[in-house]
Amino acid sequence: MADMPDLGPAARRLADLVSGVADERLADPTPCPEYTVGDLIDHVNGLSLAFTWAAKKSFEDSPGGGPSGDASRLEAGWRSRIPERLEALAEAWRDPSAWQGMTKAGGVDLPAEVAGFFALNELVVHGWDLARGTGRPYEAAPEEIEVCLRVSTPQPGEERTPDNGLFGPPVPVAGDAPPLDRLIGFTGRDPGWTPSR
Repeated sequence: MADMPDLGPAARRLADLVSGVADERLADPTPCPEYTVGDLIDHVNGLSLAFTWAAKKSFEDSPGGGPSGDASRLEAGWRSRIPERLEALAEAWRDPSAWQGMTKAGGVDLPAEVAGFFALNELVVHGWDLARGTGRPYEAAPEEIEVCLRVSTPQPGEERTPDNGLFGPPVPVAGDAPPLDRLIGFTGRDPGWTPSR
């Protein structure tokens, strides 16, 4: 596995999902209990900016704090603007210097390499969230899932709760479940989630 994974494929998949969401789907539920589809899209907008700033280590435009999740903040043109921001995020992480030294994401100081892995994890997991919330298929590359599992898998003795981790407490999945299902479970989601569950 490459030390610097290419975030481009995951960013493009998420961009395609975002651009295809119809207005009437914005109030639909997602696997993130606190987020509607519209809230999740706003969160994707915020994380695309935050992780681009993290890659460039440039925070002049950053408001600080974590990415939002509020559909009322979506402005006209979001279906084209957010995909452009996701493309910019992926491009920023193609620069080897993005992975070096320290940076900041969501108001937290952390090693740049870790931020890059977190960015990929956000793209993959929220891509799955948005696909499920809008009834569309989703697949991720094995090498992406491998990186994300390293980021998301609780370490021995670690207890993850909704307020001290990136996601909710892990949801148990079968040991022989597909890697993407294991990743989704580790990030506090039920791999079998549907809007009616």
